[in-house]
Amino acid sequence: MFLLNRHPDHGTPLDPVDVETLGIAAACEVERFLGHRDNHAETPLHALPSLAAELGLGAIHIKDEGYRLGLGSFKALGGSYAVIRLVLEEASRRLGRTIDVGELHEPAVKAVAAGMTFACATDGNHGRSVAQGAALVGARSVIFVHAGVSERRVAAIARFGAEMIRVEGTYDDSVIEAARVADEKGWTIVSDTSWPGYERIPLLVMQGYTAIVCEALRQLAQPPTHVFVQAGVGGVAAAVAGHLALVLGDKRPCFIVVEPARAACLFETARAGRPVKIAHGEPTVMAMLECYEPSRVAWRVLARAADAFMTVDEAEAVAVMNRLARPAAKDPVIVGGESGVAGLAGLMRAATTPEIGAKLAIDCTSHVLVINTEGATDPVRYAELVGLDPATLQPSGSQTA
Repeated sequence: MFLLNRHPDHGTPLDPVDVETLGIAAACEVERFLGHRDNHAETPLHALPSLAAELGLGAIHIKDEGYRLGLGSFKALGGSYAVIRLVLEEASRRLGRTIDVGELHEPAVKAVAAGMTFACATDGNHGRSVAQGAALVGARSVIFVHAGVSERRVAAIARFGAEMIRVEGTYDDSVIEAARVADEKGWTIVSDTSWPGYERIPLLVMQGYTAIVCEALRQLAQPPTHVFVQAGVGGVAAAVAGHLALVLGDKRPCFIVVEPARAACLFETARAGRPVKIAHGEPTVMAMLECYEPSRVAWRVLARAADAFMTVDEAEAVAVMNRLARPAAKDPVIVGGESGVAGLAGLMRAATTPEIGAKLAIDCTSHVLVINTEGATDPVRYAELVGLDPATLQPSGSQTA
């Protein structure tokens, strides 16, 4: 499915709060915070010249978030950043002065953090980020996972000391339960989705994701003409689209949101022109994108900054995983997870479907950016889908523009 953005707000300026959250100054603050992380390094940007030639494009670059902060996913940037910000704010309030990130491990600040509990619902990666952030500051974390989250992903979260709670149903059911229990217990919910009355913390999570765009624009020789980014509730897509719109203005690239056909809540929201909750159907292999209701703040940005919405099928995502693991000619080996490759799957569908390509003006002059949002965060599942152990692959860590 493919749909151009016909919303009345399309192309209009972002809401002032989103400008403040996703603009240049905010992104610089995120990068400053990252400078205080022991394992921070820019993630690699790879050129895919063979695939670009095959698709008749000028260039394809893929930002590989499989290297991010030891978590193997872009989510490492959002939840942990929000946790750190919230601890510093609470410490500033209690200690009566502004506490900066460089003081995070001071005894007085750690004492404040020790009395805080952070909770969230997750498909896997966001929960790892929140749990990691809580562990970094010495706070407690409680992570809610739905029935479809694998035991391997649960174990990956629990290793940061998080208390794990299983919830029957879907991701959206776990969001509701996490919010209910946290309200009863007085915990702080750090969600990557938003709902009426709950926006600021999801905006902080989205703000963390702007680091991806800052790095990519530095690594690229020229700004992209097109950007394809996958979406679950829409947080990373909105962060990337919003920051690009604010930084590049009239020269911003054409931005396309890509979702699994089985969980296309943003596509249906764009079709309806308002946030829509879709029915839960057959699970998608793109498990980290299996969301049935969009984030309200993400939609507010995407209604203005996204140019098109499209879906990809299960087989397309798996085929791209295999293509990246066994690349042609000059392309590097890249370990792309089931959900991490959806944006590239969308590009390949668009470039090989003349009707879509024409509507997006994709041709031999196009320079396209996609984001591999996760590596093999479930190695066993990756091996089942690709037929290779991700630990045996030798991805290139070099940065190439």
